[in-house]
Amino acid sequence: MIRSFNPPVRTLMGPGPADVHPRVLAALARPTIGHLDPAFVTMMDELKDLLRLAFRTENALTMPVSAPGSAGMEICFVNLVEPGDEVVVCINGVFGARMKENIERTGGIPIVVQGQWGRAVDPNQVEETLKAHPNARLLAFVQAETSTGASSDAQTLAEIAHRHDCLTIVDAVTALGGSPLEVDAWGLDAVYSGSQKCLSCTPGLAPVTFGERALEKVRQRKTKVQSWFLDLNLVMGYWSGEQKRTYHHTAPVNALYALHESLVMLAEEGVEQAWERHAHHHRALRAGLEALGLELIVPVDERLPQLNSVAVPGGIDEALVRSRLLQHYNLELGAGLGDLAGKIWRIGLMGYSSRPTNILLCVGALANELSALGHRTDAGAALEAVRTVLDQKTPAP
Repeated sequence: MIRSFNPPVRTLMGPGPADVHPRVLAALARPTIGHLDPAFVTMMDELKDLLRLAFRTENALTMPVSAPGSAGMEICFVNLVEPGDEVVVCINGVFGARMKENIERTGGIPIVVQGQWGRAVDPNQVEETLKAHPNARLLAFVQAETSTGASSDAQTLAEIAHRHDCLTIVDAVTALGGSPLEVDAWGLDAVYSGSQKCLSCTPGLAPVTFGERALEKVRQRKTKVQSWFLDLNLVMGYWSGEQKRTYHHTAPVNALYALHESLVMLAEEGVEQAWERHAHHHRALRAGLEALGLELIVPVDERLPQLNSVAVPGGIDEALVRSRLLQHYNLELGAGLGDLAGKIWRIGLMGYSSRPTNILLCVGALANELSALGHRTDAGAALEAVRTVLDQKTPAP
């Protein structure tokens, strides 16, 4: 007989999902009401305001898509790309490649700026590519490449795009709430993210924001949007308006409670304070890893604080280490993808996962398991290195 599912209690320090804050889990259990209930509509308006705070934007069309971050990606491409459109797309990891796939599926023509895995997108390559393709009207890139831990300069890339009369589509799935993201100040046109990373929420929602330039392109489309569910012309009727909504779909009511609570917590902490907490904890984790003789693959000035890609030492079976960490410590780390499969561990410090106890657990557990497999480490020195950095400042999660 199949019984109720009771999952093990894990510490999630992979590329996502991250640990969900207890306040967010409690919000999920609140009474379900109708998705057109006036009380729920009021909460939706608050949710849009909170997302504007997180994205640092005044964009009217800022909302969560009722689907995971991949749907956030798709809503941008199906609305902004028409058949025959030339789109410059930057690929420096798995998620840039997914952008290219979206362009192809919408009938667009991808023009690839091929970057190096583990490195930021090169602005000079982008500039040269846009010069060579004057008909392109869109530039797509990943700000925070989750597959490698590389952070690209979204502000500079947007400036280049606009000089060449291009709009930007930006993947900020791992960036939102964890590292600087300034939608209005940087002039980003369409940005998508996910609920399960630095927002400390459950998987399944995709915050997005669209600026006026992007919406004007949607209004001027000559063809129907490929997807009915993700057609902004239809979705806007549900997420816009003053206390009035046009029925589009049954929203995931309790999941939106959870996102609302996670964003209330972000507002309480302060967006810039959350950025600093992630950066501070990254420095502590890095100190511990380096004391173990481990190396991060991304150059210092191109690293994401919330996603750390660590080179696996020679002679160590990376999958075995992850298995032992899960078995012995209930600790989840991520594996490498694509070109980096079998070569790295991805250690996430996202949202509620970015706290001192997790860092100490991760460094100590890695030290023990690597030692057991023949890689000499000094757990005491590594933990002391972590504590030294943590003691410099202790931001609350």
